[in-house]
Amino acid sequence: MLHMMKKNSIFYIVSITLVATLGGLLFGYDTAVISGAEGSLQTYFAENLGLSPLIHGLTVSSALIGCIIGGLLSGIFATRIGRKRTLILAAALFLVSAVGSAFPELLFFTRGEPTIALLLTFNLYRIVGGIGVGLASAVAPMYISEIAPAKIRGTLVSLNQFAIIFGMLVVYFVNWGIGRGQTMEWINDVGWRYMFLSEAIPALLFLLLLFTVPETPRYLISINKDEKAKTVLSKIYEPTMVKATMFEIKKSFDVNKAKIFSYGKGIIAIGVLLSVFQQFVGINVALYYAPRIFESMGAARDASMFQTIVMGLVNVIFTLIAIFTVDKFGRKPLLIIGSVGMTIGMFGVAGMAYTNTIGIGTLIFIIIYTASFMMSWGPVVWVLISEIFPNKIRGQAVAIAVAAQWAANYFISSTYPAMMDLSGGLTYSFYGLMSLISALFIWKFVPETKGRSLEELETILINKNNEKRKTA
Repeated sequence: MLHMMKKNSIFYIVSITLVATLGGLLFGYDTAVISGAEGSLQTYFAENLGLSPLIHGLTVSSALIGCIIGGLLSGIFATRIGRKRTLILAAALFLVSAVGSAFPELLFFTRGEPTIALLLTFNLYRIVGGIGVGLASAVAPMYISEIAPAKIRGTLVSLNQFAIIFGMLVVYFVNWGIGRGQTMEWINDVGWRYMFLSEAIPALLFLLLLFTVPETPRYLISINKDEKAKTVLSKIYEPTMVKATMFEIKKSFDVNKAKIFSYGKGIIAIGVLLSVFQQFVGINVALYYAPRIFESMGAARDASMFQTIVMGLVNVIFTLIAIFTVDKFGRKPLLIIGSVGMTIGMFGVAGMAYTNTIGIGTLIFIIIYTASFMMSWGPVVWVLISEIFPNKIRGQAVAIAVAAQWAANYFISSTYPAMMDLSGGLTYSFYGLMSLISALFIWKFVPETKGRSLEELETILINKNNEKRKTA
C-alpha cells in the first residue's frame, strides 16, 4: 500500500500532532474563557456605563470578529509563510490577547475607571486573540491532515477537536477555581482579569513547542523544497513508500496554482455549508452562556459554574467517542446520528422553555444536545474541511470555509441575548430546526472521505467535476 507507515513512526506522528493540537486547546480556552467572565464584564462595563444588552452581547462576541479576520487571512498566511509559521504567529497573538484582555488599562488608562475608550480597547485585545483563534482553527487541522497517514488521519485531526473541548474544560475549572469562595465584588473587579490572564500559560507553551516541529511535507513540496519534504516523510513511511508518496503529492502540484473554483463551486459550497451548519445549530450559545443558562434554571453562581464543568466533562467524553469511531464508522454516519441527537436535545429545551418548566429536564436535554454535537459535528466537520479540498486550493478553500464558520458563529452568539428577550422557546426551536436540516444536508450532499489519501480524494473530485462538465 502507498501509505504504509514505519513501525516506529507513530510516536513521531503523535508527538507532532499533540504540539499542533495546542492550537486547538487555545482555540477552546480563548472562546470559553468568556463564559466565566461575561457576567463580570456586564457589571464592570455595561452596567457602570449604562450600556444596552446588545452592546454587552457584542462585547461577549467581539473575539469572533477577529476569528473571521483570522479565518480569512489563514489561507494567505498558510500559503505564503507556511503552516508552521502561521501557527507561531497565532501563538504570539494568543499571548498578547491574554495579557491585554486582563489588563486593558495597560499604557493608556487608569485601572478601576471603566470608560467607553477602555471598553473599546478591551474589545481590541479580544479581537487580537480572535485573529489567533481564526488562524489556529484553520491551520492546525490543515497541518495535522498534511502530516498524518490516511488510515489514522481522521483520528489525529479529531484530536484537535478534543484539544478544543479539553481547553474549554480546563478554563471552566480555572474560572470556577478563581471565583470559588470569593465575593461578587472581588470577581467583578479583579477575578475576571485572572481568568483572561491564565491563558498566557498555554499560549507561551504553544509558542515554544512550535519551534520543535517540522513544516508539512505537502507545503515543502509546494515551495520546491523536496529534500526537506523527503526528510519528514522518511520519518513516517517505509523507505520504499517515501518516493511513491512524494510522486503522488508532486503530481497534485504539477499544474500552476489553481483558481478557487477550478474543481467546481459545489465542493466550496459543501465546505461553507458544513461550517455554517456547525454554528447555526447553536453550540456556542451553550458554550459561551452556559453559566447564565444554568443560573436561569435556578442555580446559584458557584453551582452554575460547577454545572458548566459537568457539561465540559460530558463534552470531553463524547469527543473521545468520535475520535475512536471516525476512522471506523466514517464521517457521514457520525454526522447524521449527531444531528438527530441535537434535534431531540434542542427541541426538548425549547419545549421546556415554552411551558416555563425550567429545571433538571432542561439540564438533561442540554447534555443530550451537547453530547450529540461533540461526538459528531464538533470534530468531524474539522476533519472534513481539512480533507475535502484539493492540494492546490486547500489554503484558499479552508480559509473561506473557516471564515464562514466564524461569521456564522458571530451572528448566532451576538444575537442570542436579543433573541432570548423575545422568546426562549422560539430561540431554541430555531437551533433545533437547523439541527434537523443539517442531517438532511449531510445525507444528500456530503461525500464519505474515510480511508482515502488527500490525493486520492482529489482524483475522485476531478473525475466527478469532469463528468458534470460533460453532461452540462
